[in-house]
Amino acid sequence: MVTLCWAVKGGSGTTVVTSTLALESTRPALLVDLDGEIDTVLGLPEPDRPGVIDWLLGDGPPTQLDDLLIDIDDTTFLLPCQLSGTAGSATSLPSPGRWAALLAWFAEWEARSGGEVWIDAGTGTPASALANGVEQRWLVTRACYLSLRRAARSPIRPTGVLFVSGHGRQLRPRDVERSVGAPIVATIAEDPRIARAVDSGLLASRPPLIIRKSLREIA
Repeated sequence: MVTLCWAVKGGSGTTVVTSTLALESTRPALLVDLDGEIDTVLGLPEPDRPGVIDWLLGDGPPTQLDDLLIDIDDTTFLLPCQLSGTAGSATSLPSPGRWAALLAWFAEWEARSGGEVWIDAGTGTPASALANGVEQRWLVTRACYLSLRRAARSPIRPTGVLFVSGHGRQLRPRDVERSVGAPIVATIAEDPRIARAVDSGLLASRPPLIIRKSLREIA
């Protein structure tokens, strides 16, 4: 199973949520960083090798991707974003063929590992060549009118919603589901303990119980 997570507005917590889903998985998990924040959020050293963006903008074979993986723990592996200064220009975009090759490699990795793939696509609209090729597309969002308005207009339709709840919002969960046309698959309570774990680099080694319990059933 390949799951793509993204947000349409910054500050939704996509990287924290996606990383926790991978870490809580009961199967081997591949965590794919398309946004460049996972190593920082998990308190890992800065990657010392190229990443998935470097590969997408190059012409190397899919077998190169195996050499880019970083062990997070015994069953969780990170495919980092990119090595600073090695990728193409900021205006370069991967071709549909490169996305297709990446998706094929995901399927091959799942087959030999018996695991699953979790993709952190960050903020904005994911590439259609990627989004249309995955089984699950989960939008990470708060009960924010601006976020839901953008999500409703997005060409990428989610199959589920990871709802970050907080105080002081007028919109209810059913309003979120109605706006984006997809069910809420998990609700994550906004809690200062999660931010403290990220700030101290402990999300990978000691994730707060509150977020683990919220995501355990779907990880």
